[in-house]
Parts: sequence; structure tokens; C-alpha cells
Amino acid sequence: MTEQTNRQRRSADGITAPLRYTIFRRIWLASLLSNLGLLIQGVGAAWAMTQMAASADKVALVQTALMLPIMLISMPAGAIADMYDRRIVTLVALMIALSGASALTILAGLKLIAPESLLAFCFVVGSGNALFGPAWQSSVSEQVPPDALPSAVALNGISYNIARSFGPAVGGVIVAAAGAVAAFACNAILYLPLLVVLLLWRRVVEPSRLPREKLNRAMVSGFRYITNSPPIKIVLLRTLVMGLIGGAIMALMPLVARDLLHGGAQTYGIMLGAFGMGAVVGALNIHELRKRMSGEAAIRACTISMAFAMAAIALSTEPVLTAAALVLAGAVWMAAVALFNIGVQLSAPRWVAGRSLAAFQASISGGIAIGAWGWGHLTDYAGVEVALLTAAGLMLVSPLLGIWLAMPRVGARNEDADVLADPEVKLSLTGRSGPLVVEIEYRVAQENARAFHNVMQDVQLSRQRNGAYGWSIARDIADPELWTERYHCPTWFDYLRQRNRSTQSERALHQQAIDFHIGPDPVRIRRMLERPFGSVRWKEETPDRAASEVLPVVATAAGSST
Repeated sequence: MTEQTNRQRRSADGITAPLRYTIFRRIWLASLLSNLGLLIQGVGAAWAMTQMAASADKVALVQTALMLPIMLISMPAGAIADMYDRRIVTLVALMIALSGASALTILAGLKLIAPESLLAFCFVVGSGNALFGPAWQSSVSEQVPPDALPSAVALNGISYNIARSFGPAVGGVIVAAAGAVAAFACNAILYLPLLVVLLLWRRVVEPSRLPREKLNRAMVSGFRYITNSPPIKIVLLRTLVMGLIGGAIMALMPLVARDLLHGGAQTYGIMLGAFGMGAVVGALNIHELRKRMSGEAAIRACTISMAFAMAAIALSTEPVLTAAALVLAGAVWMAAVALFNIGVQLSAPRWVAGRSLAAFQASISGGIAIGAWGWGHLTDYAGVEVALLTAAGLMLVSPLLGIWLAMPRVGARNEDADVLADPEVKLSLTGRSGPLVVEIEYRVAQENARAFHNVMQDVQLSRQRNGAYGWSIARDIADPELWTERYHCPTWFDYLRQRNRSTQSERALHQQAIDFHIGPDPVRIRRMLERPFGSVRWKEETPDRAASEVLPVVATAAGSST
């Protein structure tokens, strides 16, 4: 029985397990076609630019135009993904990308395209993809159960890289046979299956009893969560460095094909296909890599391997050797990016998943976009070989970052905790009432003072990333056993959100702090309105304008969380 259970568990953990779920399978297959079209367009755009402009920096700017929007609008896109129906957001994003691809096709067909307009329409397509990404990636957790989420993340990476294996080669053939216009048209057509699948998806939306945040407040909430989450900050910084250095390969690939291998569009497509084929190999082995190595060891192995692959690409003049190096580069690139992605997805709770993934996208795409611009300029001055060898050297020493920014351990997804009932309230409040001040009094034995203080440092991060500000911990000088935790929330609604954003591990952390409390009385909690004049009728005849807005509350507090 135990052996059979283990076999079933291995089957559930397999890379193909998420494909058993119908909605994930349909969206995955449609996204494969969409990715195929995007990569075919990328080949057409890059090769069209090589025909219109001789400078390396303009060729590299094609990659920048496609990636820069992800860095610029990813956080608003992530906030929108968390605030609105993710299915609707993905549909709107696809329509933006489709409009850019269609306009590019029409103008190119009329021979009205120029380097500047080509970059502009690539930017529009990139903007649609930037809005699409956070909503699509954060909706994966709604399509598969938690135990299948790592495999689903890896499969989404495989989808892109299967397309990368064949798309560039197909794109090269299309460009060689029918020109860049045909490549642009293919991209526009291949958006349609994904649009149809998303239209047919009957997503189950769980309504919130609290109104959604405004966009600017939602973005602030996302930034606040990330800046108070050390594991996510480390992953994002390492991702940015990987994009800055590793982006040299994709940015300079057209020049590798043209200047080092003396080939044409078909050679360029084949080289990109080799990179994509390697990426599929890397994605298929993510589960095994995570099982055998720690996150830091895996990233170190990937970056060192990629450094040698980049050096081989720089020094090779033989297509076979370059393709072999690109297979290795693609495998370790995909493995590293997937490990970063999984780290973010499993660290962020559902309420901020879109914004966390948007920050991840901004890190990797911003790194690639900025790096592409820099590598293009270096190539203009020193040549493709020197640029790639420089990138290889930087990649070789990048594991030293692990001394200060070691990859965090990542386990199962940090699931949301149960919703708490509202605390007891006798004062008439509206959602805008505030700021709220919360004070929690603990009585802690003096011999446990240091341990309690250490736990409260983690509690501080927990409170702040979920919406609190002005946090402090104080100890009574006349009664050393008495400690007071104090923090603010902007409004009553913000306080209710902060209470219920805690994950199961954060609730356990709060309980750990409460467990230090001694004495016959429970932990004392005070919730106070900092601006009480707004809740007072200064004249008896003054109407109570808030009466119709008062929120219904439960008579007694539920749970021990504050």
C-alpha cells in the first residue's frame, strides 16, 4: 500500500500532472500557439531591422522594445490582476497585443514601416504582453491544485520554450520565403485561439466583502509587501542580475548569426531554436533539480554553466558548435528563471500574487531590456566577440552574490489563513474612518525578553507587508515584564484587510508571540481611532452623515490575531 501511495504521489508531482486539468490544458495549448506567433514576429522584426539599419544598437533595441514595457508597467499590471477578474484582464491585454500586431502587419504590407515605427509597434505588443503576464501567471493557481503548482509553473516555461525551439526556425523560413510581413501576420492570427479559450473559461470569482483598493493604493500595497519580504527581495535582485548579464545572448543573436556565422534569417532562426530546445530540456528537469540541489547550489551551477556557454558562442565560427553551446545556455537559463519564478509564486499569498509576479517580470524583463541596450552599445565599440566574452566573465563571477544574497529555502505554497470575524466595535465607523491605532500588551518573563524581541522583529515585517505602518515595540521601564506593540492602519477598511491578509505561517508567527505571554489575563488589545473628531457630533442637531455607511460587524472578536 505504501509503495502504491508513493507511486501515486510521484505521478501527482510529475511535470505533466497539471495537464490532467481541462482548463489548464486548454489555456496551455492555446498559449503555446500564441508564444509561437510572438517568436515568429520577433524573428521578422529583428531581421527587418538588420535590413533597415546597420548599427548594432538598433538591432538590439528590438529586444528592448518588446521587454521594456514589462519593466515599466508590470506593477500597475500586477495590481490590476489582483483587483479585477483575471480572465477579463487577460482578454483586454490580448486585444492590445493583437491591435499592435495587426497594425504592424498592415503598415509593413504597405511598405510604410521604418525603424522607429517598427520599434513603436513592438512596444505596443510588449505592452499587451506586460499586462497579460501577471494576470495569466497568477491565475495558474486557480486552474490547478497547490501540489501541482510548481509543475504548472514549469510547464508554462516549457510552453514558451517549445515555441522558442520551433518558432524562430519557422520564423526564419517564413521570413526567407515570404518576408517579414508574413511573420507579422502569423503572430496576429495565432493570438486568436487563446482569445477563444479565455472567452470560454467560466472562472469562479469569490466576491470580497470589502471593496477593492484603488489602483495607486494597490500598487503601494504591492511595493510594501515586497519590500518587507526578504525572501522575495533576494529572488528579485538575483533575477535582475541574471537578466542584465544573460540578456546578452538574446539581444546579440541576430549579430551572432550574421557576423560570426555569416548566415541569414534561416541561420538566425535555427540558432534561436537551439536555445529554445535547450530551454525545454531545462524545464523538464526542474523537478529533479529542486529535489537534488538547494536553490543556491542550483543557481550557482546554472550561472557557471551559462558563462562557459556564452564564451563558446563568442569564440565559435561553426554553426554546429554554436548551436550546441546555445542548447546548454537555453537549458541553464530556463532552469534558473523557473527556479526564480517558483520561488516568487510559492512565497507570495494569493492577495498579492499578481503584484509579486509583476515584480518578477519587471526584474527579468527590465534586466534584459537594459542589458540589451548596454550590450548593443558595447558591440558597436568592441564587436560581438568582446561583448559576449565580457558577459561570460560577469556571469562567471555572479555566484559571489550568494555570499550576501543567498537564495531562500522554498517549500510548499504559503496558503491564506481563514477569514477572521470583525472585532467588537461600538463606535460608528465607515470604511474611510481612520487612521486606526492598534496596541497589543504582552506580559513576558524577563528571562524570555531577548527571544520575544527577536520574534517581534519578524512580526514587524508581517504587519508592515500586510498594510500596517508606524510599527514599534516598547518595554515599560517601571514594569519590565510589560511590552507594548503599536502600529497604525490608514483606514478602517485597511485595518480589516490587514487583519485578513495573514497567511497560515504568519498566523503561526503571531501565535508564537502570544505564547510568550504569562499571567492570568489574556493579551490586551486596544483599537483606537486616531482622529475621533470625525466621529463626534459637535451639535446635537448635526445630522450623522456616516449613519448610512456604518459597516455591520460581529459582536465579538474571532481568533487571537489582531
